[in-house]
Amino acid sequence: MKYNRNYEYFLFDLDGTLTDPGLGITNSVMHALKKYGIDVPDREKLYPFIGPPLIDSFMKYYGFSHEEAVKGVEYYREYFRDRGIFENTMYDGIPKVLEKLKTMGKKIVLCTSKPDEFAVTILKHFDLYQFFDFIGAATMNEERTKKVEVINYAIEELGIRDRATVLMIGDRDQDIQGAKEAGVDSVGVLYGYGSREELQKACYLAKTPEEILPEQEI
Repeated sequence: MKYNRNYEYFLFDLDGTLTDPGLGITNSVMHALKKYGIDVPDREKLYPFIGPPLIDSFMKYYGFSHEEAVKGVEYYREYFRDRGIFENTMYDGIPKVLEKLKTMGKKIVLCTSKPDEFAVTILKHFDLYQFFDFIGAATMNEERTKKVEVINYAIEELGIRDRATVLMIGDRDQDIQGAKEAGVDSVGVLYGYGSREELQKACYLAKTPEEILPEQEI
């Protein structure tokens, strides 16, 4: 299946799509959980935290109340702000994909549930910030965290009138569901943290970063 060449706006998720943040995020979650006397030696059990809003994950996976989850996010950021944020690697091929999209005249937008401050730091750390026309991110106070909220925010700020020109690219079900709720098409990337089953409702699937490009067959 080939992409519709009419897509003009490419909205990228960050964690699990542009970079692999597994080590930093799980270490930060471990740090937070230890504050509540919870020890998780197997970091793979914390992979579900990669992608969704943290408050939701603390409540869903550990039964935290909303107040406990808010405090958990504060503890998480104690570690993440200075250490976890850099325990991160970029997926091979990402710079070339972004550069190619720019040469094609496409608009590249970040759409992440990570707060703006952290998202920008990560993009600059990996020398990716230069490729982005707009940064759509969550707010530090959690007022905007869900993917549909971030997508709609980016679309409104960019003044996009035709949502058929927008393509959301991500590795988790909330990316695909958020795109659907926002009325835009989506790509599920299989090299991130979401399974094929989780991403089955995406319009397209990409096994590698290179397959994100419009001219590639998936």
